Amino acid sequence: MTPPPPPAAPLRADCIGDSAGGLTFDVAARGNAGAALLILRRRAADAPDGTGETVSLPLAPAAEGRLRAALPSSVSLSEGRWDAYALLSGGEPRRLVPGVTDLRSLAERTPSGLLGHVAVRIPYATRQGNLTVRSWLRAPHAEAVELRLASGGLTVRGRVYGTQLVPGADAELRARPGGGEGGEDGGGVRRVSLTAERTKFAFTVPYDGLAPGVWDLWLRPAGDAGPVVRLARLLDDVADKNPVFTFPRARVRTPRGPVEAGPYYTRDNDLSLIVSPLDA
Repeated sequence: MTPPPPPAAPLRADCIGDSAGGLTFDVAARGNAGAALLILRRRAADAPDGTGETVSLPLAPAAEGRLRAALPSSVSLSEGRWDAYALLSGGEPRRLVPGVTDLRSLAERTPSGLLGHVAVRIPYATRQGNLTVRSWLRAPHAEAVELRLASGGLTVRGRVYGTQLVPGADAELRARPGGGEGGEDGGGVRRVSLTAERTKFAFTVPYDGLAPGVWDLWLRPAGDAGPVVRLARLLDDVADKNPVFTFPRARVRTPRGPVEAGPYYTRDNDLSLIVSPLDA
């Protein structure tokens, strides 16, 4: 019996980010001849309607044994996780694995906000070692630039993109339904005043007024008259902030008893607070 052929070696793709938010993919594909595509497939779980999307980019010869595709910032990529494949002539789409990744320009990027939105794409390696691109598309966007922890609260400094801060702007904390006492009825909301200078803002959240649970942080750039914008940290080269940016918890006495509280970044790099009760 003829043994089955060995599995094809994985295709590696080097990724380079540019200061405008675009990505370039260089795929090692020796001996390939003919048309080729780099295919990005959005995971159905990240789509509101449960269906995936596909974006195809031409792979053109760039050097001996290498094919190149460009994903410019002008190409729209819906928010979510996009798995990367290469379709070479005469074959089936093959999952890509990361090669050399250079995202230094993303960490130094400051979008103008003139387009009314912020688009961020960060390639990363999945747990299985495959190449995926995490995309965010926020319109408008509130970036959490700096977090300062004190014994009894959290100070957030940030900047808005695609909108303006007007008199009456404030921050809003929303208790997540099912996340604890504050969200039991889905109606836990706290407003916090802020200071603003053009597109920059700062506010402090005192922990002693928060019930145990998870509180999501939002911004109201126009107060009651405008949109509510989720606070997040997106403008760097870290696709998943949660295991990288960790913060100590503060112990605070509240009218409900002692609690332990602190910030964290969610799976989508949004900013939230967790308040946990302690034994008195």
